Amino acid sequence: MIYTLSKYKKIISKNFNELKELINNFSEDQFNTIVEIALLVVETINSGGCIFWCGNGGSASDSQHLSAELMGRFKKNRKPFKSIALTADSSLITCISNDYGYENLFSRQIDALANEGDLLIVLSTSGNSLNIKNVLSKAINKNIKSISFLGKGGGLIKEIADYSLIIKSEETARIQEMHSLIGHIICEIVEEELN
Repeated sequence: MIYTLSKYKKIISKNFNELKELINNFSEDQFNTIVEIALLVVETINSGGCIFWCGNGGSASDSQHLSAELMGRFKKNRKPFKSIALTADSSLITCISNDYGYENLFSRQIDALANEGDLLIVLSTSGNSLNIKNVLSKAINKNIKSISFLGKGGGLIKEIADYSLIIKSEETARIQEMHSLIGHIICEIVEEELN
C-alpha cells in the first residue's frame, strides 16, 4: 500500500507539474490574444450577435460548458448572453451525421443558424478534425468571425480562424485543461466589460 500511494503521488505530481509548466510558459502574445478574443466576444454580444461553440469529444463538453457560462452566468448575476453549443442536440447530431456525414455536423448548423455579426468559437486539441475545418470554412463563406482554441501545433486549421490560440503541448488532457481555463478567463473579462 505504501508503494501504491507513492506511485500515485508521482502521477498526481506529474500532472500538476505539466499544467504549471504550461501556465508559467504562457507568452505575452498569448496573453494579448486572450484579451483580443474576449473583446471580440464583448463586441459580438454588444451588437446583438450570438456566440456559437463546437468541438469533438472532451472539447464538445468544454463547448457546452463555456456556452452555458455565457447564457447562464459565470460569476455575476446579469442578463443572459446569446450563446449556443452546436454539440448539445443529440437528435440533430445523429440526423446530420447520418444524412450528410459527420464532417458536415457543425457546418450545416452554422449554415442554418448563424448570421453576419455572430461569432464562432471552435475547440480542437489536434486542429485536424474535418468537421471543425468545414465549419470554419462555412463561417468564412458567411462572413462570420471565428476563433480557434488548439493544441499540438495547431494542425490543419491553425491558419483558418481569425484568431487562433495554440496550447504548446502534445498532451490532450493538458490542452483541454488550458482551453477550459482560458475560456473561464474570457467569461470573466466579458462579465467585467458588460456588467
